[in-house]
Amino acid sequence: MTMRSGARSGPTQPDPTQPDPTRPGPVLDGHPADAADPAALARLLGRRLTAVLGTEVSVPAATRLTGGASRETWSFTAHPAAGPERRLVLRRDPPGAGRPDGMAREAAAIAGADGAGVPVPRLLDSGTDAATLGAPYLITEHVDGETIARRLLRDPEYAAAREDMAAELGRTLARIHTVPVGTLPEPVATDPLEELRATYDELGEPLPTIEIALTWLERHRPDPVPETLVHGDFRTGNLIIDPTGLRSVLDWEVVHRGDPREDLGWLCVKCWRFGSPLPAGGFGTVDQLLEGYAEVAGHRPDPEAVRWWQIYGTARWAVGCRGMAERHLSGQTPSMELAAVGRRVCEQEHDVLLALGLPADPVDTPDPAPGSDLHGRPTAAELVAAVAMFLREDVMTATEGRLNFLARVGANTLDGVERELLLGPELERRHGERLAAFARGDQAGLAAAIRAGVLDADDPALLAAVRAAVTDRLTVANPRYLDHPG
Repeated sequence: MTMRSGARSGPTQPDPTQPDPTRPGPVLDGHPADAADPAALARLLGRRLTAVLGTEVSVPAATRLTGGASRETWSFTAHPAAGPERRLVLRRDPPGAGRPDGMAREAAAIAGADGAGVPVPRLLDSGTDAATLGAPYLITEHVDGETIARRLLRDPEYAAAREDMAAELGRTLARIHTVPVGTLPEPVATDPLEELRATYDELGEPLPTIEIALTWLERHRPDPVPETLVHGDFRTGNLIIDPTGLRSVLDWEVVHRGDPREDLGWLCVKCWRFGSPLPAGGFGTVDQLLEGYAEVAGHRPDPEAVRWWQIYGTARWAVGCRGMAERHLSGQTPSMELAAVGRRVCEQEHDVLLALGLPADPVDTPDPAPGSDLHGRPTAAELVAAVAMFLREDVMTATEGRLNFLARVGANTLDGVERELLLGPELERRHGERLAAFARGDQAGLAAAIRAGVLDADDPALLAAVRAAVTDRLTVANPRYLDHPG
């Protein structure tokens, strides 16, 4: 097994996402500037680009785009005094965050990929000094095209592009894997499975499904291959595509050295198919992906090794979702969006069980629990439903951009709260019976018994109980996800 590059941040190290009082922020007109304010950010961008381009530049406005729970993305138009206007994109850590090494690595990787013939946005500027734009950042040229996966996978406009897209993504990954590994700083080698286990353990919420996945991954490690530069988040949603094909590869935030098959497996993780039955990012088959890869690389990766990385990636994303929720729960980054992501862990649990050959049984949705008359009507569930309706019918119809996106997140979250209020008592009863069958009092106890080998991770009765629990969680969190093809 190739060792993964980049040391994991341990719990005793300084939190890299917290403000660093030793790094002064930006100043405008002699006073500290609030780099989180769009108007202040526009002025800071104008000042920085004036220095970069060697001519006076004005930036009338900066608009924050919807995606990105860990890094911000802003769209803006620069107006140089000499030359045509330029549509640009800013990627930035949240103001006050101190992750200069990460942003510098991302900028280096984009430049290296450009040199290897990978379609990437042209890098205009990057920096790590918080005094410039409030946090480490990079600025690239805007690239026309679409990133929204559901449009790319369904709209007739992209039908021609879809025909060869799986193979084209394979060819693109092969080119990425030719970027010299020396593009990135010298790594601290870590075992990817041990890194995942350590990250999972730090969260302090053991899950039987993850223990089963980790056990399987340990038993089925693929043979090692030479390490390459690995994009780390190559997937539908991080690609710009137009009707003619792939235009750009985005979001190099987690680029690292490692096993090149990691990128292939990550693209095939089920959540990045967005409801499509086709495993390679929703565009095509694994064979098409690997054949495209072979066209450039000169060899065809082992499909079973790619499947290992797909299962690893699914477990990794389950842990990642819970980790994002922890940023909210700990008070580090209060955020409705991050809190909502925590309820998506069960989607990845469902997917990892599917990948291991454990489909869900037909869903047995219990009848809603009878409500108490103590508080009268509307009940708590009815109040939650009313607020969700307000968000959809009033807030979403009157807003756009990030506020519209967050209103949708809020409404979907409240739908889950309503289902838990109605179905929770019966689902909790079932849960207790399943745990009692294995003489355990909670999920953590069941997970600990699996890790210790007290319970066999291959026991059909255990697997059936874990599968039933995951299905019940999805019945509350997102019942439509159960209908997505495996």
